[in-house]
Amino acid sequence: MDAKLNMLADGGRAAPRAAGPELALIVPTFNERGNLREVVRQVAASLGDVRWELIFVDDASPDGTAALAAEIGLEDGRVRCLNRIGRRGLAGACIEGFLATSAPIMAVMDADLQHDATLLARMLERLRTTSADLVIASRYSEGGSATEGFSAFRRFASRLSTALARFATGVAVTDPMSGFFMIRRTAFVPLAPDLASEGFKILFDILATAHGGLKIEEVTYSFAARQEGASKFDTQNILDFLGLIITKVTQGVVPVRFLSFALIGSAGILVHLAALAVLKPLGFSFGEAQTGATLVAMTSNFFLNNATTYRDRRLSGIAALKALLAFYVICGIGTLSNIGVANWLYLHYPRWIVPALIGSVIGAVWNFTLSNQLLWRK
Repeated sequence: MDAKLNMLADGGRAAPRAAGPELALIVPTFNERGNLREVVRQVAASLGDVRWELIFVDDASPDGTAALAAEIGLEDGRVRCLNRIGRRGLAGACIEGFLATSAPIMAVMDADLQHDATLLARMLERLRTTSADLVIASRYSEGGSATEGFSAFRRFASRLSTALARFATGVAVTDPMSGFFMIRRTAFVPLAPDLASEGFKILFDILATAHGGLKIEEVTYSFAARQEGASKFDTQNILDFLGLIITKVTQGVVPVRFLSFALIGSAGILVHLAALAVLKPLGFSFGEAQTGATLVAMTSNFFLNNATTYRDRRLSGIAALKALLAFYVICGIGTLSNIGVANWLYLHYPRWIVPALIGSVIGAVWNFTLSNQLLWRK
């Protein structure tokens, strides 16, 4: 029926269908409403006659980012919005955006106007005229800069993470942590199943997963200062990045979130001791004080993990209360496992530190695995 209508519309000949986009630009957003129209204006000015589409991938921003993106899409058919409900994280947003387009070339750019949109045409031309799979916009190649866009601490963290990323990937690029790059669809799709949706540095994950199998070029740019909104960079981003490095180095044996979960568990020891120091002088027996301190530490660990390690899957209300009760059970069993394994090992290896460490690791792995699968599952 559709074919007949097309033929009638063109005097009996089949009407030619419009070609799809050559380039899809993926722009992850969270509370970036004030920047959207300027992003679209800059992209349109840079790409000119290129067939492009821009996909805003929004993590349910409370400021109405998705609603405005949809409004812009009604005005310009090249713009659309992928609104993610109940999911958070830049890496996951990029992956979903890449897989939502059929364009043969795909790019990632931030919505905060710190990335130079005028580079898009140059990056596209590199992929058109060379055999490169990936073009990275680099802040650290000759002539580039991150001075305006970063605070002193952020510059230090960026330099350090870049050095770690280069070491971990073994790839000789100047900016493996760049959030501004362009890649062929044929190069990305085979890597997608092995990429982590957690974290905020998708390029590092792509480079690490490709194991040096990509042909890469770099172009230089200067990182600009943010104009609207607030930076999303925080301590949890650092933990996510370090967790991702550990995941890649161990070839996926250690999950990305385990580092954050384990650090909070370690901090729980200090919380436990502090609670014990408060409860014991109040007249409680040691057993009662120990039980109370254990519950305090477990409760602290649960809410810290809920707010940080699993902030993209954060629980609230009745769901959080139910999960807290289940967390008590999971950690209680983990503690028994810790003690049982440590005691058994001590009988065969009577030097306390090794059995204690192994028991602690087994308890931590148990707590993480069950919590990850049962409490904060996707």
